Amino acid sequence: MGGKSGGEDDPLAEERTGTVREVGGQAVWSLSSCKPGFGVERLRDNYIETYWQSDGQLPHLVNIQFQRKTTVNQIYIYTDYKLDESYTPSRISIRSGTHFNDLQEIEIIDLSEPTGWVVIPVKDGRDRPIRTFMIQIAVISNHQNGRDTHMRQIRIHSPVEGKNYPLEQYGQFSTVEFQQYSCIR
Repeated sequence: MGGKSGGEDDPLAEERTGTVREVGGQAVWSLSSCKPGFGVERLRDNYIETYWQSDGQLPHLVNIQFQRKTTVNQIYIYTDYKLDESYTPSRISIRSGTHFNDLQEIEIIDLSEPTGWVVIPVKDGRDRPIRTFMIQIAVISNHQNGRDTHMRQIRIHSPVEGKNYPLEQYGQFSTVEFQQYSCIR
């Protein structure tokens, strides 16, 4: 069982090193349910103050479908137990496959009152990053037996292949526009 939490992990800092890149923007995202105004766009808006709120029966699903086979080595999920209480996930299943009908569970994570970024390493049976067309994040249960769930942000990381040249020595690349130029490929 993987997964670390506690707020010390920062996916943006890791992206600035040039060793990983965020590939969630290349995917089509869908949800099993959502309350009006609290949909998938809230998971990708780069604001930890906003959140997706499910509206239905467990499990609550986030589906991430890539157009081409994509290498993924980490999933970051931002949750805030202090604000969300019973809406905070307590058990999450990570599934991978080519489409909805062949998903296999690759990781299961138990969370205890997480506040901040939770990093979930995703590996295949040979301890290498997975190559996949689809990832499904399934909330199996919430704290205090809550029915609906809140997730504030999700980031999907792919390792950068080959040699990279971190440019952070020239200053911090903090905006999305500048991050795309943070390493030379």
